[in-house]
Amino acid sequence: MKNLFFTIMFAAILAAGAFGQEAGEKRKPTEADKIAAIPSSGYLKRGEPIGGAKKVSLARVMADPAKFAGKTVIVEGVVVRSCKTEGCWAEVAPNADAKSVRVKMKDHSFFIPLQSAGSYARVQGTVQVKTLSKAQVDHMIEEDGAKFDKINPDGTVTEVSFEATGIELTARKKSY
Repeated sequence: MKNLFFTIMFAAILAAGAFGQEAGEKRKPTEADKIAAIPSSGYLKRGEPIGGAKKVSLARVMADPAKFAGKTVIVEGVVVRSCKTEGCWAEVAPNADAKSVRVKMKDHSFFIPLQSAGSYARVQGTVQVKTLSKAQVDHMIEEDGAKFDKINPDGTVTEVSFEATGIELTARKKSY
């Protein structure tokens, strides 16, 4: 009886460890995630539902990012570029000719279609101001073709980004 108890406990501990390891791994996008159509009437919704946070102009956030750093807000704009591998990030700007902000999908837990550029986005998440290492900057330039306004002499970049908990995309010409 004692051996059976220890055997069951050992199996439970192993199972819990395996589950914990899987929970820490990043989710991978499905083919459906990658090729989903962005509707011209209605919205393609990813992540958590949007609502409850204060709506703020993206241009206002970008003009004074330190004021909004760490705060959860809702912003809107046009997707000027997006990840072509997994759909795990997008660059969103107030309009197609304006400076953009990198939007990352929180914890790699949801994805947008690979062909999201040109769509209009409504995003809820947290504004972040952080310094990217030279290795991160080099990787982003090489893999994604990222462009930075100002690279520091040591190769680092201070970046304003947005960690999205939810995003809605539409192909409508008019923004929200």
